[in-house]
Amino acid sequence: MRKVFMILALMAIPFAMQAQTKFHDVEANEATGPVKKIVSNVMGREQIVNFTQEGKMQREGMTDAVYDADGYIQSAKMSIMQQEVAIKYKWENGKVVAQTMNMMGRDITTKRAYNEKGAPESDSIEIEGQEMKTPYTDYKYDDHGNWISRKTSMMGQEMEQTRTIEYYE
Repeated sequence: MRKVFMILALMAIPFAMQAQTKFHDVEANEATGPVKKIVSNVMGREQIVNFTQEGKMQREGMTDAVYDADGYIQSAKMSIMQQEVAIKYKWENGKVVAQTMNMMGRDITTKRAYNEKGAPESDSIEIEGQEMKTPYTDYKYDDHGNWISRKTSMMGQEMEQTRTIEYYE
């Protein structure tokens, strides 16, 4: 009986180690499952984010990513429009609820609310005491339950955001 427990314990170690190396970058990008690549189109600009099979983001211009012990990204640096931007993430229940970007010495925080399907319902940004809310509506989902199209309104302008998602088999 003792040998059986030892064998089970030895078999469990690789699975425990594998679970500890799981990254949640897919969730930080508003998706779930074995995502390989997300190609987004917002206002005519294409953005590509690749993921390893473990869920770690591989994005052009991203450096210095810091993760907690559970594999949730806490911070990273990004090159956005030829500017280095420091990004910090706040997580609750496996979802990003706030993201703070420090650009040119100024912090800009985006807070996110989610709908009943777990997709973002709205983002709100506070800049110099003014709150700007961006609602998301009219979602379309793929066979994996991830959104591939949604409408939004920003500063009175209606727009559609689309994305294509590739999955690992």
